[in-house]
Amino acid sequence: MLHLEGGDWTASLLPEAGGAVASLAFRGRDALAPLPLGADPNTSFCGAFVMAPWANRLDGGLLPVAGIEYRAPVNRPEDGTAIHGLARDRPWAVRSAGHSRAVLTQEFDGADLGLPWRYAARLEVRLGGAGAAVALSLSNRAPLPFPFGLGWHPFFLRPPGTRLRFRAATLFARDARCLPVAAQPTAGVDGDEAAFAGLDTHFAGWDGTAEISRPDLRLRLAASGAWAGNLQVFAPVGGNVLCVEPVSHVPDAPNRPAFAAHGPMAVLPPGGALSARLVIAAAT
Repeated sequence: MLHLEGGDWTASLLPEAGGAVASLAFRGRDALAPLPLGADPNTSFCGAFVMAPWANRLDGGLLPVAGIEYRAPVNRPEDGTAIHGLARDRPWAVRSAGHSRAVLTQEFDGADLGLPWRYAARLEVRLGGAGAAVALSLSNRAPLPFPFGLGWHPFFLRPPGTRLRFRAATLFARDARCLPVAAQPTAGVDGDEAAFAGLDTHFAGWDGTAEISRPDLRLRLAASGAWAGNLQVFAPVGGNVLCVEPVSHVPDAPNRPAFAAHGPMAVLPPGGALSARLVIAAAT
């Protein structure tokens, strides 16, 4: 575990466990639900994890490219989807680690899965006076163009009295498997539990900012790069977490071209890169 501290923030990272953030706190107040020691960050509603080389779900794992149908591993068999990518299931290497900043990298070759995904990923977490910053990038190491996407899945603590506010232009109605089935206009979300409880919903035309207001802590999120326009919100009914997830594309975008116009996966040429950044500022 790596421990970071800077600008009233503290964080702990788990490079061997998919580069997960196990904890993030401001002035001793947990911003994320802390991951219990030894718990799996991919099955616990705690901490935060990386989503790459795609975010959210692919129906049946299907990824059609230039007339060829590739299949990502279906890791959610109960609904037949490939969810949250591959990067969270593999270790990351520590390239540098200081008092307030860490850089992790991961190299992936999908040949053993029958996939031409070959990428180099870089994750940087930096704590300071401006906030807690998470930067993620992917570069295509394959000799052919291929679709890529990325996201970050934080489980923010959600005590009674939590409010969420953000602006967006489009909301996607979803089916029982949380795949998009219709696009409709929206102003976003601005309210308490009644406004967000039960969402597992994608928003497009997001302006890149969001505010989470708790009785003990106020958080402001500012996304840039590939995360500046699309947002997934997950708030289980009766739960104590609120996931405000910056992502680069609409769920199942390669298989839903009408919706992909609101946020496609990025087809990167050999050597091409996709990058994004999120800054979390806080006040008590």
